[in-house]
Amino acid sequence: MKKKENKNGSKLKIIPLGGLEQIGLNITAFEFEDSIIVVDCGLAFPEDDMLGIDLVIPDVTYLEENIDKVKGFMITHGHEDHIGALPYVLKKINVPIYATKLTMGIIENKLKEHNLMNVTKRKVVKFGQSINLGQFRIEFIKTNHSIVDAAALAIYSPAGTVVHTGDFKVDYTPVYGDSIDLQRFAEIGKKGVLALMCDSTNAERPGFTQSEKSLGRIFDTIFAEHSNTRIIIATFASNVDRVQQIINSAYKYDRKVVVEGRSMVNVIDTASSLGYLNIPENTLIDIEQLKNYPDNKTVIITTGSQGESMAALSRMASNIHKKISIGPNDTVIFSSNPIPGNEKAVTKVINELSVKGADVIFQDAHVSGHACREEIKLIYTLVQPKYAIPIHGDYKHLKAQATLAQELGIEKENIFILSSGEVLEVDDMSANITGKVPVGSIFVDGLGVGDVGNIVLRDRQHLAEDGILIAVLALEQTSGELVAGPDIVSRGFVYVRESDELMEEAREVIESATLSCLNRGISDWGKIKSTIKDALGDYVWKKTKRRPMILPIIMEV
Repeated sequence: MKKKENKNGSKLKIIPLGGLEQIGLNITAFEFEDSIIVVDCGLAFPEDDMLGIDLVIPDVTYLEENIDKVKGFMITHGHEDHIGALPYVLKKINVPIYATKLTMGIIENKLKEHNLMNVTKRKVVKFGQSINLGQFRIEFIKTNHSIVDAAALAIYSPAGTVVHTGDFKVDYTPVYGDSIDLQRFAEIGKKGVLALMCDSTNAERPGFTQSEKSLGRIFDTIFAEHSNTRIIIATFASNVDRVQQIINSAYKYDRKVVVEGRSMVNVIDTASSLGYLNIPENTLIDIEQLKNYPDNKTVIITTGSQGESMAALSRMASNIHKKISIGPNDTVIFSSNPIPGNEKAVTKVINELSVKGADVIFQDAHVSGHACREEIKLIYTLVQPKYAIPIHGDYKHLKAQATLAQELGIEKENIFILSSGEVLEVDDMSANITGKVPVGSIFVDGLGVGDVGNIVLRDRQHLAEDGILIAVLALEQTSGELVAGPDIVSRGFVYVRESDELMEEAREVIESATLSCLNRGISDWGKIKSTIKDALGDYVWKKTKRRPMILPIIMEV
């Protein structure tokens, strides 16, 4: 298909709706005239100060407002930070999803959980295949990553071609399938590329990322050296190639394999049913069968390599796993690096395991799924873009890639480090940030989506830090006299039984504040409540230098 001529001078709009201020929440809209396509739709995991929040998903108000233009979601690969928000977003933006085979298999698991299979159009795309949607043509290009079937996208529009790498690395010896299609990147580069949006996660690391296959030898060595212990390996559920290599080593050393952790079981089921995992017969056993085999003949592959409190490994470490307990006859291998922010949780789990006598290995049993500096340079050199738009990573990673792009000869004014929500309008002649669209994080808490906002979180923070005091009193309906109370209920503030004096004085403070209102003829409950709040707040601060949440409750009798 020939490139469409751009006769009327319209520009391509590139609008990141998330993912540029933090790791995760990746979602970008590409708009040309009456067509919008969306690349990825990921979630982020809550930060420490998001108390009680389960997930964070992007705000897609802009897509809702332009729903008539939205043609579909193009998904680069099956990691949570690229697909996790789909079930929530599809309820508002019900458009087709385009993805490769394994990626679609993992997405379908999510759709089944949310009862969306029958209402969501899905199309599995092969590498090298193109999809025509409105003014766009999108080609899926084979890349390597820590999950099989990862794709880069060439997005052809009348204003020019954008290459979006997705998450990638250059692996010449992948465990499954072919190496990254560098030839196709070069061919597209020869025809002229308007902009390159390239993964920045490892942009600060020199050299090349090691091949996933190099881990096979490391696992073999570990298995050989620990032939007398049970081996437990924690890794990311989605790293199918890693699981394959662990199974290969287990088979070689005549060990049975147990898979533990719901997400791990789901991904392995999907990958093996689609033919991406080759599991020798009689190698996998059910967790119930563990007791039938000696420890040194078993391997447990588990989730929890990031120290997540409810993941299987953390439950084992803190003695609350129903079926597996850790002891001195265990070797535990962390086959992942802590994601920034998770270091503390990972260290805690390592310490708990070590106290139980387990031998813990957390060095050299992992390779990254992201390109280091030399691979990023290679992609830039093949694609030869006019504009560089670093994506995926914290600001410092984006900055590192911007510097690298400059070293490769791209002019400074042609490099754009965007913020989520910024609209970059681009064509052959120029590129400018022309505006902003609404973006943000929507919190998922239990079944509630978006019903917990910053104000609720602030209250939770307040409760967590200082506790709550509830003052209960009853007023006579007609005369307005104080007939019962005040009683004080304290939670998370002080232990009441040991603070009789403080509580007694606090009661007196409330009583005198209430009576002074009533004596002045104030019958407005709002006014009485705020007087109680102020008086009690001042008293408590004076006595304890704490500011608990104060909740006056007035009943009418």
